[in-house]
Parts: sequence; C-alpha cells; structure tokens
Amino acid sequence: MKKPSSPSRSGDISLKEGLEALVKAYRLQGKLNEVMVVSSWERVMGKAVALKTKEVYVNQGRLFVRLTSAPLKHELLMAKTRVAELINAEVGETVIKEVIFL
Repeated sequence: MKKPSSPSRSGDISLKEGLEALVKAYRLQGKLNEVMVVSSWERVMGKAVALKTKEVYVNQGRLFVRLTSAPLKHELLMAKTRVAELINAEVGETVIKEVIFL
C-alpha cells in the first residue's frame, strides 16, 4: 500500500529563512554583529589576552577594550588595525572601524 504524499504548501520557508527575514524586518543585524564581536574576543585574541581583559564593548563602530596589563595595552596599541581586521574577518563584515584600549 502506498502512503499518500502530503501536499506541499506554497509559501513554506525554512527556519533559517524565517529568522533572517525577522532580523531584517526588525533591523537587528547591526546589534547581532556587535554581540558577535564581543563574544568572539577570546577566540580571536587568545586565552592569554582574554585573561588580561576586563571589559569589551562596542559603541558606534568602535570597539572598546579595558585591559588590566599596561604592557599588553601598549603592545596591542601598536597592532590595533590588525586587531580590527581580525575581528571583522571573524564576523564576516566590517563592524569595527576603530579599536580603543582603555
């Protein structure tokens, strides 16, 4: 005996497509990218830098990083454009325009 095939509904979309449409409709992509930047800090910079990091946040395209080590701060200041490139590469688009070490 054959099973009757279920009729496909036109207009069905996948969960991924639905979530992407929702993010687009509510214009949340920018905020999601900022959250991805903060959450990927340890993965991009490594455990040693993450242990010396007190706070990481994004405001208007600028990444603010509060460090507990002055020598590390000085070293990262010299490579801040590279840090921005690494973070943006991790997210997949240009989210960070400037990195500020506090």
